[in-house]
Amino acid sequence: MNQLIDERIRGIAARAVGENNLELVHTQIVGASKSLTVRVFIDKQGGVTHEDCSSVSRQMDAVLDAEDFIPGNYTLEVSSPGLERELYSLKDFEKFVGNLAKIKTSEAVEGQKNFRGRIVGIQDDVIIFEDKSKGTVRLLYAAVVKANLEIDLEEELKRAKS
Repeated sequence: MNQLIDERIRGIAARAVGENNLELVHTQIVGASKSLTVRVFIDKQGGVTHEDCSSVSRQMDAVLDAEDFIPGNYTLEVSSPGLERELYSLKDFEKFVGNLAKIKTSEAVEGQKNFRGRIVGIQDDVIIFEDKSKGTVRLLYAAVVKANLEIDLEEELKRAKS
């Protein structure tokens, strides 16, 4: 998909999200050129509501229809990134220091590419990570291929009981 289209969609999403006092987490275009899906992931403190998604969707639909720059048919999906959300930026890692996560790197670090554990901190462009099997490791952000939060079941059970 054309980078210019990606940038325009991201700009439209950022405006709609900002006007609704939400955070734009990520935009994504998937599918074949005849039938694209434009995905917009939004968040806010305390979680996203159905009305938040509807409001952003309505605003984006109006602009996308008026500007008509996406070739062919498309479907717009606006949603929360979910509990096991993907981490897309160094800012995301900073935001979720202390949380459980799984990280995959492009290059082996101490003999492995897949890590599961807790985000300890960020130092410049390095993620300090407490891996369940390796202990503390330092992962260069540029080497991260994919990263997701993991649900902390113990923490969720404690919340459910209180």
